[in-house]
Amino acid sequence: MSAVTTLTEDQLALAEVTLDFAQEQLAPHAVAWDQDKHFPVDVLRRAAALGLGGVYVREEHGGSGLTRADGVLVFETLATGCPSIAGYLSIHNMVAWMIGRYGSPAQRARWLPDLCAAETLGSYCLTEPGAGSDAAALRTRAERDGGHYVLTGVKQFISGAGASDLYIVLARTGGGGPGGISAFVVERGDPGVSFGANERKMGWNAQPTRQVVLDGVRIPADRRLGAEGEGFRIAMHGLNGGRLGIAACSLGGAQSALDRSLAHLADREAFGARLLDAQALQFRLADMATELTAARALVRQAADALDRGDPAAVQLCAMAKRFATDTGFSVADRALQLHGGYGYLSEYGIEKIVRDLRVHRILEGTNEIMNVIVARGLTESLR
Repeated sequence: MSAVTTLTEDQLALAEVTLDFAQEQLAPHAVAWDQDKHFPVDVLRRAAALGLGGVYVREEHGGSGLTRADGVLVFETLATGCPSIAGYLSIHNMVAWMIGRYGSPAQRARWLPDLCAAETLGSYCLTEPGAGSDAAALRTRAERDGGHYVLTGVKQFISGAGASDLYIVLARTGGGGPGGISAFVVERGDPGVSFGANERKMGWNAQPTRQVVLDGVRIPADRRLGAEGEGFRIAMHGLNGGRLGIAACSLGGAQSALDRSLAHLADREAFGARLLDAQALQFRLADMATELTAARALVRQAADALDRGDPAAVQLCAMAKRFATDTGFSVADRALQLHGGYGYLSEYGIEKIVRDLRVHRILEGTNEIMNVIVARGLTESLR
């Protein structure tokens, strides 16, 4: 993974520690967790003990204080062990970053230490049954009532829901459009919070996905994150980093599939020769490696732009998310084909990677919406 850009000594050490964790704590259990729909909270806390629960949070609040360039390295490496768990950790870290970036000193002191330790798990609640890609059309309401807000609505497809302790909820406090949206921190134990059934999904089975139902949830006004009307901006800034995390997870899952394909073809023979020696199969592997290397370069470029505050970062994050998730799924699917019938068997783990990576093209903004963001950036100067 160091072939695209030169990594610093600190980044090399970070990659080594994270890879060891992925191979020792995630990879041996990934298939069983998927089949049993087991959410390994204990393993998440072990990851947090390495500093992976608050990757972007300042050290003074219990975090690791790393950059986005560091973060994409972390999540790519974790995903070589299990894309589902790496994906959840990316979302958890997005929640922690949002509180660290937009929270008041009291909010940061209250929630960040436990989030960074994964003693508190976080989820992000933007999507609704009738508001997915058009996030500004959300209908969940937050009505001001003296020193409190009362939240009513339903959030859909929430990763970690039911198991997570803390939820950043986007709700409407004003009129239509993005300017009427505010962000709130809701806790699992708040009266009126309930959860739908754990969804039966194609992939990402090692983490729960449920509706979050808010039935007159009354919370103190100091649970609002930022000012009224700033919620949509906060949510979109969070998603810039979240998209990089999911893009990196796609790279890691696909890299694992490619590595397994190399080993499989080296071990198998047909017509008296190793499959790995067949030039046609070598060319397929070359294409897969080339596409992953190109996607990795784009993800790292976008991460660097986000770290520098480059005005082009929004478009670059969208490009990286679209390209890396499309590429990652395509590479994993071709890896399954290279395994023949064995790729279709759950015990080999390839079909799980394919199923896990498919949803990456949908969450954190569908890839069609990523194209909208990129096109808007290209054409806005001509309007």
